[in-house]
Amino acid sequence: MDEKNRAGPASTVAGIDVGGTFTDLILIDAASGGRVRLAKTPTTGANQAEGVVDALAQTGFAVEAIDLIVHGTTTTTNAVLERRLARTGMITTRGFRDIIELGRRTRPQPYGMTGRFVPVIARDLRLEVGERMMAGGTVHTPLDEAELRDAVIRLRDLGCEALVIHFLHAYANPRHELRAAEIAAELWPNDHITMAHALLSEAREFERGVTAAVNAAVQPILKRYVERLRRDLRGQGYKREFLVMNGNGGMISAGLVAREAAKTVMSGPASGVMAAAYTARRAGFGDVVTYDMGGTSTDVAMVRASRPAVSNEIEIEYAMPIHVPMVDVRTVGAGGGSIARVNDAGLLEVGPESAGAVPGPICYGRGGTRPTVSDANLLLGRLNAQKLLAVDGAADIKAVRAVFSHTLGAPLGLDATEAAGAVLKIGNLRMAGAIRMVSIAKGHDPRDFSLFAFGGAGPLHACALARELGIPRVIVPARPGITNALGCVVADLRHDFVRTLNRPLASVDMATVHAILEEQADDGHDQIAREAVRPERVEVAHSADMQFVGQTHLLNVALPGPEVDRATLQALFEEAYFARFKVKLPEIRANLVNLNTSVIGIRPELDLSTLIDPAGRADTLAAARTETRPVWFAGDWLDTPVYAREKLPLAARIDGPAILEQMDATTVLEPGDRAVSDGDGNLIITVAKA
Repeated sequence: MDEKNRAGPASTVAGIDVGGTFTDLILIDAASGGRVRLAKTPTTGANQAEGVVDALAQTGFAVEAIDLIVHGTTTTTNAVLERRLARTGMITTRGFRDIIELGRRTRPQPYGMTGRFVPVIARDLRLEVGERMMAGGTVHTPLDEAELRDAVIRLRDLGCEALVIHFLHAYANPRHELRAAEIAAELWPNDHITMAHALLSEAREFERGVTAAVNAAVQPILKRYVERLRRDLRGQGYKREFLVMNGNGGMISAGLVAREAAKTVMSGPASGVMAAAYTARRAGFGDVVTYDMGGTSTDVAMVRASRPAVSNEIEIEYAMPIHVPMVDVRTVGAGGGSIARVNDAGLLEVGPESAGAVPGPICYGRGGTRPTVSDANLLLGRLNAQKLLAVDGAADIKAVRAVFSHTLGAPLGLDATEAAGAVLKIGNLRMAGAIRMVSIAKGHDPRDFSLFAFGGAGPLHACALARELGIPRVIVPARPGITNALGCVVADLRHDFVRTLNRPLASVDMATVHAILEEQADDGHDQIAREAVRPERVEVAHSADMQFVGQTHLLNVALPGPEVDRATLQALFEEAYFARFKVKLPEIRANLVNLNTSVIGIRPELDLSTLIDPAGRADTLAAARTETRPVWFAGDWLDTPVYAREKLPLAARIDGPAILEQMDATTVLEPGDRAVSDGDGNLIITVAKA
């Protein structure tokens, strides 16, 4: 990257997140002292670049004056989940073409034989060639280059746009994959060639193969999108390179992103977690559980000591492991659009089916006829029928009440209000289960954390959820509905590296360990130097994936540095194992599976105090009050004050019950809760005990 084209520390930065319904933008104008501009436009599904350009235009800021655009996209995530993938071929070791379809002998449904699975690459596009590498890295069967050429030509002639080369044990010795890629490059019409070992140098052929297959299948799609957006931005006057969010919570230049396209999967949820960690740290809270509730689903993650948990063991759906480092986000199908129904057993269920954006909940007035969580919130007075973001005019409360009464109330023996209260209760229990998955299931007590609530619907449910889980405190950021876009602005540059050893610790050559960790760090520094942004400094973090010999579960162990010795590594693993399982097993040998290195380019600190315009704040709490309306809480209707969030005095103290409304979200304080506003405009809510 030419140094004059790299964005410096004091830059005007725009963060843009493309969601399923809305494209959110936040622009921080350095030239005007950090003035914030916001935009929220409908996502243009057919061409997401149009929505990005529309959001930039809505700010009224000259695009050519922006120093850096950081973009989070759902392009690859949607392509994988909806199977709208590029036609892709795979060449693999003879006898192993079905690895990515056989998987791990699991089932789509734990009970019963129902469900279906469609592999990323169809069987007729998976070809075998003669070659065989042993697990120790020695050659068993040389690569048959003539057969390889025939396979490449056949896949090319079948219309494949991308190619995967996935040979057995290439992580131990990549010589055959490297040679095969050289030959393929002479015959393939583009550069969409993925070597499995280059993307993921670890054992386990199924996981490595699926990861490589996903990378190849989304590579052409992402590249076309990036080129289209680059062309549209240049047409608006933007001359620099833009950055794209990765699933690990870091950013990478658009010119480099397509090479490892699989790393952008789940980047949307990751950007929200990064913003939450950043905002909470500024507010003085290092340990938080992030809670992002949108229209279709809820994403939760854990942040400890201001660092989000990152895992390379993520499976985004059944038999779809993408084993590149990603922020460890767990998702449940419970969002504002989740449909409530009475099942055949006469029990109330909420989700995972969603009404989506079209037709959406009943209250949207777009033809929706099935009751949802958003409809329940409206019926109970928690949402303002006159100010729903997705609705033109006022929502039809009578129509919502009639559906709840007939569809849910009659079968359950409840009136419409009681049915709506039950829908909220069931939905909250589902979301509480997701939070338990990232806390209690990992050996952490949620009572030791704060709940960071964002997304369009997160602050509606946060206090009730925190009370259910015993979490003492809720943090609601200044702009909950655009937190993912903020994550694009505050995220650092990041490159992750994984190398498999898979040997008993006692027999590992520690000089090799040191050399691998140092090589990975050097590679990371080189890649940071090619990025479109100058970081303030670069940090390197090393870790190891370890297990006891004979076990399959991996534990990630943070290392003090690349020169770690054998005894220290053993002690760190035993300490991590005890912290996770509360069991000591000194008689069993430890196994060193993977060595990991993260190289992070730290970007300058941003002032978040202007996310809500200070000039718009009222002098008193009473002046920020807009109305009083009845709101339903735990069986009772209470007259509840409603405040305009943007007008709250900076040091406001609010006792629940109360409703706080703003452009992008609504926050509900339940009776007994108390909220205090901090210097950045965050609400710090002390939750009353159950």
